[in-house]
Amino acid sequence: MARERQQQRDREERDSEFVDRLVHINRVAKVVKGGRRFGFAALVVVGDQKGRVGFGHGKAREVPEAIRKATEAAKRALVRIPLKEGRTLHHDVAGRWGAGKVILRAAPAGTGIIAGGPMRAVFETLGMHDVVAKSLGSSNPYNLVRATIDALKHEDSPRSVAARRGLKVSTLQSRRRDADMSDAAVAEA
Repeated sequence: MARERQQQRDREERDSEFVDRLVHINRVAKVVKGGRRFGFAALVVVGDQKGRVGFGHGKAREVPEAIRKATEAAKRALVRIPLKEGRTLHHDVAGRWGAGKVILRAAPAGTGIIAGGPMRAVFETLGMHDVVAKSLGSSNPYNLVRATIDALKHEDSPRSVAARRGLKVSTLQSRRRDADMSDAAVAEA
């Protein structure tokens, strides 16, 4: 009995660290002999505001049940995203899902989140503070959330790039500074 209570408390503690955002609710009707039967589909984005984010989709006859199912699905599908200084992207990146296309750009401190509805929900739950984003093509919230997460999955940190190349992070960054200085010298000439 005490063990079950402890497991319940642990589960509640783990769930409390996550922030969830309801992005979209869709009401669908099934026409039957006696009239219409309504169902609801919910799209929820969940994150810990420290670099993990996921989304879920749930369907049920009642709105709260659809939201609960979507939240559980989102918690099962969390992905870790590397953030620069815990506030923005390391580099500009583009993502796509179906006809939904997104472009995400790193931004200086104090810029804030400049993005539309579904993308804003992803950034807020992820814990990103400065980003400029543009959606192109479809405005379908499902496709936009998936395209945004697709773009974020392509995000690389200097640490992962250095590990892949077998270099130290400081070597990698010094090479980048040298390249930037030579580009500036060429631009001045």
